[in-house]
Amino acid sequence: MDSRTKQRLTTAQLGTLIRGALGTEVTSAEELVDGFANAVWLLTLDDGRKVVLKVAPPPDLDLLRYERALLRTEALVYHLAAPAGVPLPQLLHSGFDDPELGSDYLIMSALDGVPWNQATVSEEDDAALRRELGRCIAALHTVAPGDGVYGYPYAALTGPTWRDAFLVMTGALLDDAVRYDTPLPCSLVDIAGAIHSNACALDAVTTPALVHFDIWPGNVFLTADPGGPPRIQALIDHERAFWGDPLADFVTPTIFGELRVDDPLLAGYREAGGRLALTPDAMTRDALYRVYLYMILLVEAGPRQYPEESYARIRDLATAGLTRSLTFLRQR
Repeated sequence: MDSRTKQRLTTAQLGTLIRGALGTEVTSAEELVDGFANAVWLLTLDDGRKVVLKVAPPPDLDLLRYERALLRTEALVYHLAAPAGVPLPQLLHSGFDDPELGSDYLIMSALDGVPWNQATVSEEDDAALRRELGRCIAALHTVAPGDGVYGYPYAALTGPTWRDAFLVMTGALLDDAVRYDTPLPCSLVDIAGAIHSNACALDAVTTPALVHFDIWPGNVFLTADPGGPPRIQALIDHERAFWGDPLADFVTPTIFGELRVDDPLLAGYREAGGRLALTPDAMTRDALYRVYLYMILLVEAGPRQYPEESYARIRDLATAGLTRSLTFLRQR
């Protein structure tokens, strides 16, 4: 699914950028079109390496408020999460406010595995992978900010407590919904009311953790070894990360569904030292985070102008999920 937010670079521009960043030449370039926002290329270099170049959208385009400086967030995740044992590609170079592009970019080592959503795995292997993913998420959640901030620091959507930050984050998204006249299944007043009337549940979060908030199968690469069971090679696309509640990272792996107590994801998380109890307050927080995610999926169609034929399914699933989560919150 493509969108109008992507940068367009010529072969000459790609060559100039890589030459300046890595001191080598590009021998071949393939644009990867699966992403929704940033432009991404798989490049082969004349020293034999394969790298991935990710370029932020053009600076003159309107985006959602939380989407400011997303690649800076992703670079931060690479620097902090790799030492914690989270499997990641290697960040080779980062450039911010590049004078030629007018935007930010990252260069990472290319992976030789396959995205989970494109792999064929058995039911047994799927359960083992979910357990392993839980362990990866637990490692990610050991990373904490030095100053105790919550929210998106590069987007100036932060707060001294998780409740404060989340209300700022959701308030910005509601403002975006007004700005882009987003079709929603109920009024913005109803959505804001459901969020604010349940916000006290957020006070249970007293320590911020690094939350990926985009761990769906397309962002999980598996090893390509045909001689053994699939393993997780790396987590990718960290630009939506924020400082917040670890529970929020269980929303995207169960997107359009629900978090079950028997999910191997939870077992792996707890095995690796993660602490998570699905109390009534936790399920309220889970519903709040699902409202936030489904709202993102609906509101971002405004600036990105997705083609109807590719967006309709996501819109329908997000609308149904938003309605379901709001119903749960109204009944609390």
